[in-house]
Amino acid sequence: MSHKPVVVGIDGSPAAEVAVKWAAAEAASLHTGLQLLYAATPGASVSPAGDIVYHAVMLARGQEPAVPTDTRIEKGTPSVILVKASGEAAAVVIGSRGLGVMIGGLVGATGLDLAANARCPVVVVRPDLGSLAGVRVVIGYDGSRASDTALDFGLDYARRHDLAVRVVAAQPEGTELHRITEAELHRAVQARGGHEAELIQITGHPAEHLLRLATDASLIVLGARGRGGFAGMLIGSVSQTVLHHADCPVAIIPAAAIGG
Repeated sequence: MSHKPVVVGIDGSPAAEVAVKWAAAEAASLHTGLQLLYAATPGASVSPAGDIVYHAVMLARGQEPAVPTDTRIEKGTPSVILVKASGEAAAVVIGSRGLGVMIGGLVGATGLDLAANARCPVVVVRPDLGSLAGVRVVIGYDGSRASDTALDFGLDYARRHDLAVRVVAAQPEGTELHRITEAELHRAVQARGGHEAELIQITGHPAEHLLRLATDASLIVLGARGRGGFAGMLIGSVSQTVLHHADCPVAIIPAAAIGG
């Protein structure tokens, strides 16, 4: 049981509505509360905030009536407010459009700041997700501290939601830098109780392989900063490609969430 709430950023957008539903389900799974957070940009009118918050509360209660729901309206930019809230959150959930943060799917500077500095996992949910639920969690692994945390997060999520696990160690072609051996990958997963997990080692572009191997996924989990093929997460092409093209929510483990 987690005593920290799941925090979700809201702004009345379709993406935020999907994020609220996802966050409510996650809070129920964690047996914790849900916090709906509206960031009012300084100088802007806050009059729509009440209606947006009320609608979000109704969505959350319709999804998970038993989950305790808290609401907050704060003045500030969404990324600053959400980063601050992340210090006491089990996870921060945001839509891939809306909030003035996620335009372009974490390409903008504000979104990158949130993903780099949040002190808990950040889950990005697309507004156009289909109704069919996935059957597995796909985890990108490269042996870094961030990917170790991604393993912890992904395996725990899979257990709580009764999903299969696929761990992917993708090595870019033409380099042996930080190649993960079969034994290293096996030990990392087994040490966390992932005895039934499917382990895949493959050579090629990490993002392309992750997307290909996640077509039936319920969640993709990646470390924000890694080594080798996953180096430069959230500032390089791998994370941006995954966030742009994934057909399911994507969980990012920021460096700040692991003391990096």
